Amino acid sequence: MPPRPRFDRRAPVRELPNINERIAYPQLRVVDADGSQLGVITREAALEVAKERDLDLVLVSEKADPPVCRIMDYGKYKFEQEKKAKEAKKKSHQTEVKEVKMRYKIDQHDYDVRIGQASRFLKAGDKVKCTVIFRGREIQHTALAEVLLFRMAKDLEAAAEVQQQPKREGRNMIMFLSPRKTALVSKAAPARSKAEPTAVTPASPTPSEG
Repeated sequence: MPPRPRFDRRAPVRELPNINERIAYPQLRVVDADGSQLGVITREAALEVAKERDLDLVLVSEKADPPVCRIMDYGKYKFEQEKKAKEAKKKSHQTEVKEVKMRYKIDQHDYDVRIGQASRFLKAGDKVKCTVIFRGREIQHTALAEVLLFRMAKDLEAAAEVQQQPKREGRNMIMFLSPRKTALVSKAAPARSKAEPTAVTPASPTPSEG
């Protein structure tokens, strides 16, 4: 019988940053904290400069010849990088499909609630699956369900555009809305015809001289 595999219970080795004494290259091109070039100097000289500034020597380009290091406050730099990464993660919203369900005989209050839910989902950048559920013989009223879905699309047209028209799926009728990418263009008032006469206000009579 083959021996059972042994599991390595040791903690995973963390990749430590290349700073200060962890930098092993003998010659380095060093950039000072203010951005000025210190040129190519030895590792020991670079560490001494960083120590004098009460800062860290950080390897920023290992593939350069010689490798490039920068003198900086590594703790502050790491904090700013983590902050930027968190902000970027917040901005990169993963689009989800949210669903609002209703019956074709929904009353006005419940309908308004569904409109509010769909509006919040669309505002958050998510797609919305609008589902009308049929029970029993209600399946005969698919036309009314379609009217209801088109009504919802109309009421949400400022924030959404129809991605998939109402479609029957089993005992449901569904419609997909996606957040509107371009602003809805309002219909302009019709231009006045050139042939249309313009109303003229009659001039006030001039008082006769006495």
